[in-house]
Amino acid sequence: MEERGQRTHVVHVVTGLGVGGAEFSLLRVVSAADRDRWRHSVLSLGADGPLAGPLRDAGAQVTELGLHAGLRALTALPDLARRLRALAPDVVQTWMYHADLLGGLAARMAGVRALAWGLHHSNLDPRYNKASTLRVVRACRALSGRVPAGIVCCSEATREVHAAFGYARGRMTVITNGYDTEQWAPDPAARREVRAELGIAPDAPVVGMVGRYHPLKDFGTFLAAAATLRAGLPDARFILCGDGVEPANAELAAAVAAAGLTGAVHLLGRRTDVARVMNAFDVAALSSRGEGFPNVVCEAMSCGIPCAVTDVGDAAAIVGDTGLVVPAGDARGLGEAWGALLAESAEERAERGRMARARVVERYSIGVVAGRYCGFWEELAGLTTRP
Repeated sequence: MEERGQRTHVVHVVTGLGVGGAEFSLLRVVSAADRDRWRHSVLSLGADGPLAGPLRDAGAQVTELGLHAGLRALTALPDLARRLRALAPDVVQTWMYHADLLGGLAARMAGVRALAWGLHHSNLDPRYNKASTLRVVRACRALSGRVPAGIVCCSEATREVHAAFGYARGRMTVITNGYDTEQWAPDPAARREVRAELGIAPDAPVVGMVGRYHPLKDFGTFLAAAATLRAGLPDARFILCGDGVEPANAELAAAVAAAGLTGAVHLLGRRTDVARVMNAFDVAALSSRGEGFPNVVCEAMSCGIPCAVTDVGDAAAIVGDTGLVVPAGDARGLGEAWGALLAESAEERAERGRMARARVVERYSIGVVAGRYCGFWEELAGLTTRP
């Protein structure tokens, strides 16, 4: 990096600061970047995001704009452009579709050329996406070859899906999500404590999944797989947590009862101690119909928990040979995969867990991934050049 009189300033424009994969990726990258070399400002199009405080604690200047969602927010473009000019960024990085569109256009209005979009999704099926979101995606597609200088994709699957949809492939680069492997780590004490809190026996087989209540997460397949497993393993228990995954969710509670799983499924809602909860699992699950780069798989693996997942996004590439993969929507196959892992000896499963953690440490630790982002931003800002 060439000598500069001040730190390189990256302004991040993000759709919102709720609890989601892209938002956590932003927080992790900002937290890991060298503060002596990098300065971060965050403009959130939304308001009251729970990750605003942690981002400020990580040293970022955070402004929440409270704009209306969707294309109506285009009326705020002049104000957003003024804010960007005042911040005088070296680089603008946007995160998620609405921010790509609004932040991208505002950055160009502000005269910023070192602009990168961020793509964090790999399913554009209208059955699982709002019509308003798909309108924004189509608008971005039309602008992808002209507005951003680069497009960061969180997974290979994300790049392929968007290139097939018509985004400018030549502007895309893949930078995966990254993880603090000290935070996400094996914790035998947490395993004992969480099981005791939930009334689960220390030796009971436990399958768990973390994810918000959303059609793409396919809780129906999870519950059908759980019923398949329980038919042959009646003492199996299941832990689910995430936004909306709670007893007060009447639809989910009814689905649990209909699957014959009352008393076997623990619905914990949103938790702030997800690493503790994951340590109570014997097997971590992913039942999704669509993902980009599923954080929860890497987080569980980093905790030393073997995973059985559906083949969505980059899930299979993340798991490698440390876990098992089945087609999306295959409830019986998923339940059988859980059973196969649970049938292994404790020593065999522990070895799988060690291999899973080593894979995350080597490939997806936040230090490695933050370095990739910083190198990309340096190049984008003209601080380095390609060979």
